[in-house]
Amino acid sequence: MPVTIDPGPGPRSLAVPLRALIALALRLESRRAGEIGVRLTGDAELRELNRRWRSIDRATDVISFAYEEDRPDAKRRPVTGDLVLSLDRARAQAKRFRVSEGAELARLVVHGTLHLAGHDHARAAERGVMRARENAVLAAAGALVRRLDAALRASRRDPV
Repeated sequence: MPVTIDPGPGPRSLAVPLRALIALALRLESRRAGEIGVRLTGDAELRELNRRWRSIDRATDVISFAYEEDRPDAKRRPVTGDLVLSLDRARAQAKRFRVSEGAELARLVVHGTLHLAGHDHARAAERGVMRARENAVLAAAGALVRRLDAALRASRRDPV
């Protein structure tokens, strides 16, 4: 099943490493991808989605919409859903956390993918598990982060 990437204002060259990150995260969860859509956009769209779906009137970095999570056999089924990420937030958070934009974008994609796979972070114990899973994926994703960084740098030099 396909993972579809809508790069929005980002470069198209982000699609391949983003798909690979999603595949890596799911493989480490012993899961496989079903239909997953990823949309890269800005703060305005994330704020609207956050307001509409979560009743929170502010921008956020990533929103995930899982489509099979309530089924009793969800853990055995392919992971399906949509991720919407703010490139504005990724850029700002990269500066704040003193990491590259590619590293922050990778963290957001992995975080959203883990949500699609059924993880949450509402309680402290869940947060610890989810953070450990994120770190495990990101530790294995160095080459993909470098590809994201290269694509983002190239897009600033040569805007589409």
